[in-house]
Order: sequence, then C-alpha cells, then structure tokens
Amino acid sequence: MSAVTPRRRLVGGFVGTFVEWYDFLVYGLSAPILAVYFFPGSSPVAALLGTFAVYAVSFLVRPLGGLVFGAMGDRRGRIRVLAVTVLLMGASTMVIGLLPTYQSIGIGAPALLLLCRIAQGFSAGGETSGGLSYILESAPTDRRARWIGVAVAMSWLPSVLASLLILGLRGGLGNAAYLDWAWRVPFLLGGLFALIGLWLRSTLDDPEEYVEATREQRAAHPVRQALRSDRRAIVTVTLLVAVQAVGAYLLLSYFYTYLTTVAQLSVTAALLTNAAAIVVMALLMLPFGWIADRFGRKPVMFAGVGWLLLGVWPAFALAGTGGIVGALTGQLVLAVGVALFASGGFVTMVELFSTAVRVTGHSIGYNVGYAVFGGTAPLVAAALISATGSSSAPACYVMAIAVVGLIVVFRTPETRGARLRDAGTESSVASSGELSPL
Repeated sequence: MSAVTPRRRLVGGFVGTFVEWYDFLVYGLSAPILAVYFFPGSSPVAALLGTFAVYAVSFLVRPLGGLVFGAMGDRRGRIRVLAVTVLLMGASTMVIGLLPTYQSIGIGAPALLLLCRIAQGFSAGGETSGGLSYILESAPTDRRARWIGVAVAMSWLPSVLASLLILGLRGGLGNAAYLDWAWRVPFLLGGLFALIGLWLRSTLDDPEEYVEATREQRAAHPVRQALRSDRRAIVTVTLLVAVQAVGAYLLLSYFYTYLTTVAQLSVTAALLTNAAAIVVMALLMLPFGWIADRFGRKPVMFAGVGWLLLGVWPAFALAGTGGIVGALTGQLVLAVGVALFASGGFVTMVELFSTAVRVTGHSIGYNVGYAVFGGTAPLVAAALISATGSSSAPACYVMAIAVVGLIVVFRTPETRGARLRDAGTESSVASSGELSPL
C-alpha cells in the first residue's frame, strides 16, 4: 500500500500542472512584445500574425509528443512522464527568455523562437494526458469530475499569474524597462518554477488503479492497441476538444491581444479584465464539477455548447466596445460557457479509455484536436478580423464549432460511474447507466 494519500496526489498533481502551463501560456500574453523583437520587418498586423503562427506550430508538434509520452506513461508509469514533461517545458521556457532578438542575429531569432515553441509543444503533448490520467486514477469514483476540474482550473490560473507578473513589471520598473529587457523575466521565472514542479512530482508515486491494472495487463504496444481498439473514442475526444480548445484558448491566449490591438483598451485594463475572467472560469469548475458528478457529464456539456452558441456573439460585441465594463462582461460570458463544457468534457475524455492505454489514447485524440483547433484559434481570430474588419468576426468561428459540439455530445456516452479498468467496454458502459451510443 502506498504511503501517498489521494489528497496528496491531487495537490502534487495540480501544482505540477500549474507550473507546466504557466510556462506554456506566458507566450500568448507576451505575443505583442515578441512580435516587436522577433518579427520587426513587417507591418504590426503581419508581425502579430507571425507571432501567432509560431504559437500555432507549437500545437502541431503536440501529437508527436503525445505519442511518445503517451506510450511512456502507459508502459513506464504516470509519474515518470510527468517528471520529464515539466523539465523539458521549463528548460525551453527559460531559453526563450535568453534568446537574442532579430536586431541582433536576424532571421536566426525567430528560428530559435520556433525551436523553443516546438520543444514546449512536444512537452505539452504529454502533460495534459499524463496529468489528467494521474488525477482521475487517484480520485474517489464519486468525485472524479471535481478532481479533474481542480486540475483543469490549475492549468488556467497560470495565465492569471503571468498577467499580474507582467502588470507588476510594467508598473514597478516602468513601461520602457519592460519593453527593453524586463519582458524576459516571466520566461526566466518559468525555468525556476519548473524545478519546483519537478521536485513536487518526485515525491509522488503511481496511483493504485494504474499499478493494479498493469498487474493484470500491461499494453506491450500502447499506440497500436489504442488505434486498433479505441478509434471511435479517439475521434470523439478530438471533436470534443474542438469546442474546448477554441473557447478556452481565445480567452487564455488571444483576448489580451484582442483588447489592446482591436478594442484599443489600455494594457492595464486588458490584463486585469482578462485575469478576472480567467479566475471566474477556474472557480466555476468547482460547482459545475459537482453537478457533473451528481447528474452526469453530458448535461453540463450540453449546457456549455448551448451557452457558447448563443453567447459568443454578444461576448465579442461587448468586449470590442473599448470600455472596461464591456471587456469584462464579454469575457465573463465566454468564461461561463467554457467552464460549463470543461466540467463535463475533460473528465469524459479521460474516462473513455481503459487504464492500460488511457494516456496514449487520450493523448492522440486530445493533441490532434488541440493542434487543429486550439493552436490555430488565435491565428484564425486575428485573420478573420483582418479580413473582414469586424471585431466580432471570431464569434462566427466559435458558433460553427459549437454546432459541431452539440452533435458530438449527443453521440458521446455518459461515463459517470464507469469502471476505469475496462472503460469503453460493454461492461463498463452498462455499469455507468449509458443511454446513448457512441
């Protein structure tokens, strides 16, 4: 019997997740300044699009990282993969803070920035699937959605820390100093945070669910087995992720840029309103997670896609007015929809797979979905506004994704109460009270 208690696993798991995603998300908040230093030879719009293109490329490598770390997580253990991912993420983040600019080495600067983002994307490919699998397998059966909700909230809150840190640097050192050199500080701190995350994860061990499952059956070739036996679950996860990725990453990585460049809001107001919306989104995961545990995953997912479908146009319309009240209200509307969907969606996506191939199966579907929809969301949003001249144009993209989401949720099985060991099998579906076919 392990000496590590379930609650300690939860704390160790979500603190490590917080560190990992601080490193990944700080890039989005630094996009305007990175555009100046790494893409200076073009118009401001083209430079920003170039910065978001590099952002998108990091998502394209996530499926490869998911394959490598997914197989490692299922064959070698959850903790091992989580230690490697946080170390790789921290190192690549710190290097971004040390990179020479375009003015110093020319085209080599954006090339090195791209390599760092590729390393971050490769690491992120294993982090979510490994971390969520670890939390799920450590959680009591009747609290899985709430525990996963905590982990997801802790992957969003680093954006708030990064926002407040940037605001503090601008206010404490002055805007000139921030633009000159202090923009590097958030990236350098990411390396230090990663060492803390690595230490925290080194004190944990694999959950009993995983240990017992591997005694019964260990997948010799997790990728092959997942692609053969869980293809439908992988496709389902990819499409569920589309809703989550577009909504969440617009709020986490694009809205700050949108508010400062499109709505012409001040940097301080943009950072504070964005941070407030993200905090609300994270806090909502707790009550919404309780509802998902009590009444099922599908009701809250349906509520989430319905909310986004009806609310995203007013959200962008309000945020684009240029006022602080409109900016905050618009982001809060988006935050509610994302939190609703996430409270049921994230736990469903890991519950669809059996323990033997959970990290691998989830990582394939999840990372393909994020590569296609999440990494491109800021780029698509910026391109739509540039092409149409409408500040609300990105809402059309979110609404189209939400329509697809409604269909996918309808065809997704209810996983509340499913036995993790044989998730996705007929016995597991029957035990969970499944009502609709996959």
